[in-house]
Amino acid sequence: MNYKMMGRFIGHILLVEAVFMIPSLIISLVKQETMACMGFAASIGMILVISLLLLVLCKGNKRGFKAKEGLVCVAISWIVMSLLGAMPFYLSREIPFYLDALFETVSGFTTTGSSILSEIEGLSMSILYWRSFTHWLGGMGVLVFVLAVGASGESNKGFTMHLLRAESPGPQVGKLVPKMKKTAEILYLIYILLTVINIVFLLFGGMSLFEAVCTAYGTAGTGGFGIKNDSIAGYSPYIQNVCTVFMLLFGVNFSCYYMLLLRQFKSVFRDEELRLYLGVVAGSIILITLNLKGFYSTFEETLRHAAFQVASIVTTTGYATTDFDLWPSFSKSIILGLMVIGASAGSTGGGFKCARVLIVVKGLRRNLRRAISPQKVQVVRINDHMVDEKVLENTNAYLAAYAIILFISFIAVSMDRFSVMTSFTAVLSCFNNIGPGLEAVGPTCNFGDLSWLSKGVLIMDMFAGRLEIFPILILFSRSTWGRLKG
Repeated sequence: MNYKMMGRFIGHILLVEAVFMIPSLIISLVKQETMACMGFAASIGMILVISLLLLVLCKGNKRGFKAKEGLVCVAISWIVMSLLGAMPFYLSREIPFYLDALFETVSGFTTTGSSILSEIEGLSMSILYWRSFTHWLGGMGVLVFVLAVGASGESNKGFTMHLLRAESPGPQVGKLVPKMKKTAEILYLIYILLTVINIVFLLFGGMSLFEAVCTAYGTAGTGGFGIKNDSIAGYSPYIQNVCTVFMLLFGVNFSCYYMLLLRQFKSVFRDEELRLYLGVVAGSIILITLNLKGFYSTFEETLRHAAFQVASIVTTTGYATTDFDLWPSFSKSIILGLMVIGASAGSTGGGFKCARVLIVVKGLRRNLRRAISPQKVQVVRINDHMVDEKVLENTNAYLAAYAIILFISFIAVSMDRFSVMTSFTAVLSCFNNIGPGLEAVGPTCNFGDLSWLSKGVLIMDMFAGRLEIFPILILFSRSTWGRLKG
């Protein structure tokens, strides 16, 4: 295990985190938010000290970097980043209990959007900004950012590929260009461009610059931390429609945007995952709109709320314009289904991913055909390309791990004695990085009443969901740490 390279990379991650806290510190100075200012200043100082110690102690490495180390490095980086990222909330006393501050921070970085706060508008502006910015930083991935701006000299050691594969959402990571560093740069440029366009459209709707930036951060990262107690419900229909469109855009595989830039329009239109994603969205909106007939005063309002909530849940953003917990059972059942399916692989969204749904369904169909015609060779194809057997095996392993973690977490959270629906959707929403669940953790409620045990379980679920399970599981594997000794 290459300790020095891992330590040095974590040092770089923390350095980036400290730099990104500076805008929040400036806001606290300008707005004269004394406690928040002290919290950010102390946090930045603490992070810089730890970062510099790691960079100094881990100098002089010449060894390579393997896949196992990539998984461990990603998991530890996200955990350490969250532990220290929670300090401004805690030191400013705006979230007085550290576990609650950690829950809020992990929810931000993993773009989950589940909150323990009941009075969001009471937070200082600088804390609100940091809370929203954690979504944007976690959406594309802070490690991808570090790879985009540095690490150029490590590509020959498998450094960039292993880290990008470990952090990026989806069953597999493909190269947009031959060099992985260049791929990371392209991804972040597309991400920044879409975020800026989103901000501009929100400004046209009458939002202040601060509101537009924070809302765009939550939309781009598909996170869902709002800066209002009622999330997006209090804004105009124009703002809600803009959010709907951009949530759906950020739920698309970013490689599709790169192909559009290359004018490979046919490849985009023929993409099976994109067609499944758009088909699920369109079908869900139609069914929920029909089911909500008479629930709202006009058809426009019904369609707007249906489209917004479908976009919010399928992309795992978590914004709300209405209390969908009051919807009929059929509509809520569709919402639960969307929580599991999630967005596209290679997007900023969470969930099981449309690509995996395709692979599982086509794999099932292949197995049925094998049972009928054992002598015939059967393969799984997506976008006219044969899916490697290793990808099929990894997808099945992911599905098994997904079900096991979901069940164990549900049993653990059920000890809080909330209703079955509350416990199940709390786990489902955190594991799939969605935000609100149903009943006691619904869109008008929060996770603050859960016990410390449930919050701890849900924190690990959020990490596991954002990092595609395996980087977190490998931390609990005896073989991983057993080999560290050799």
